[in-house]
Amino acid sequence: MTINGWIQILVFLGIAIALVKPLGGYITRVMNGERSFLSPVLGPVERGLYRMAGTSEKEEQHWTTYMVAMLLFNLAGFALLYLLQRIQGGLPFNPAGMGAVSADSSFNTAVSFMTNTNWQGYGGETTMSYLTQMAGITVQNFVSAAVGVAGAMAIIRGFSRASAKTVGNFWVDLTRATLYILMPICILGSLVLVWQGVPQNLNPYTVATTVEGAQQTIAQGPVASQMIIKHLGTNGGGFFNANSSHPFENPTALTNLIHILAIYSISFAMLNVFGRMIGNQKQGWALLAAVLTIVVAGIGVIYWAESAGNPLLHALGLEGGNMEGKETRFGIALSSLFAVVTTSASTGAVNTMHDSLMPLGGLVPLFNMQIPPLGGIGAGVYGTLVFAILAVFIAGLMVGRTPEYIGKKIEAKEVKMSILAMLGPSLAILALTAIAVVLPVGLSSIQDAGPHGLSEVLYAYTSGANNNGSAFAGLNANTPFFNITIGLAMLMGRFLLIVPVLAIAGSLAAKKSVPASTGTLPTTGPLFIGLVVGVTLIVGGLTFFPVLALGPIVEHFAMLAGQTF
Repeated sequence: MTINGWIQILVFLGIAIALVKPLGGYITRVMNGERSFLSPVLGPVERGLYRMAGTSEKEEQHWTTYMVAMLLFNLAGFALLYLLQRIQGGLPFNPAGMGAVSADSSFNTAVSFMTNTNWQGYGGETTMSYLTQMAGITVQNFVSAAVGVAGAMAIIRGFSRASAKTVGNFWVDLTRATLYILMPICILGSLVLVWQGVPQNLNPYTVATTVEGAQQTIAQGPVASQMIIKHLGTNGGGFFNANSSHPFENPTALTNLIHILAIYSISFAMLNVFGRMIGNQKQGWALLAAVLTIVVAGIGVIYWAESAGNPLLHALGLEGGNMEGKETRFGIALSSLFAVVTTSASTGAVNTMHDSLMPLGGLVPLFNMQIPPLGGIGAGVYGTLVFAILAVFIAGLMVGRTPEYIGKKIEAKEVKMSILAMLGPSLAILALTAIAVVLPVGLSSIQDAGPHGLSEVLYAYTSGANNNGSAFAGLNANTPFFNITIGLAMLMGRFLLIVPVLAIAGSLAAKKSVPASTGTLPTTGPLFIGLVVGVTLIVGGLTFFPVLALGPIVEHFAMLAGQTF
């Protein structure tokens, strides 16, 4: 580790925190239907969309109606993306002549982008036409992120309202998140990326002759427009197979900074939105402090592990940190930072190959996904709030009184739904990993023997079930078995979380507000922050840790003993 490396990390965190308040204020105004500087331009468009959809911003929905609208919208998105992949060979904007995508891969990809996971079992530049990338992948990058924001707004309204029967209007939340938040930032961001050298065109691939006289095909296309939303919407799906380590996706140090700032910007700001809408911004800052505690700890561990290097190489007299799988232009510090940011925010974009991380370095992204301390663009809010609900419930048990949080009594229904939200992804990860490592059809895709091979499979299902999308790429996951089972993990991870969260939102909205008393646990100070961090690490960690730690820790000690697999 170096001082320069830590300075770069701290500068990034400082900028990300500085963006929280202004962006949180803007998002609050937009989602509340208040006037913003874009209202004169976008207001008529917004109202026109409502008329086309047969709804109105004045109409609100019960949480069950909100849920049904969300599920039907996701089903339609899945069907359209699946169909687009299957018929892309006969559609325009396909200069490379890409044929139809296989049925199992189309299923996996449609589920992946519909659920905001963006897991990719294929290479983008060798599989998807420009039309599929633009009208399928990029569109889902926008709307799946907006669905996450809608879910976050529903649970925030649950806390901010009293004796209410509704939690908002899904179609209004979806429209506002897309129209006022995601699109304007992405238009400006894509222009900056083009300025920095990211391609944005519809040209055929270029065939070049190398200095050795060989022929090389240089892929290009509408890259910049997909890059900005893949990070801003915490999506992560790359235009190219190498993702954000590809020089066309991430050509400069500035684009690398823009990418990771985009990942955290709305996710951080949504916690500020929570504080603003309940009338106490300190509540949002407390949750952000809990998130940052886990994030900074993760950065420290992975940066230390990667800087320490490979003991097997040290035994051969080769000193230095672990640069395997990393871009020399980013180095260990920025690669470690990117790995933590992308896995703690359920994004999945990578500028380094996670399969090449040291065992304890690879443990950090795995653990981040198992207990996402931040989550996605909207999932971060309701994921963090689930742990906050469990924290106040446990605190209530310790002092023998009914727990309260933000003026609402936390009772059996909220706790049951919170536990269900945690157990859904857990079931998908543990059950499907167990099946994959005992069946020949699963074992045949594992590249590495021993504990690292186990970690590759576990990482795949963890990434799918927690809607991340990154990979230990040593696993050949583009097979019918893995395409289908990881697709099931993504469905379970998305909807067995968001449906209980909406149930919590409806339950809380219907409750009366309870005034704070002398026995109310303060939820803005260090004690509560520590409690949320502890519950996140202990309750979340114990669910997975025996299996999670097996591969990386065994591999770590084996490497120290000079053994390889």
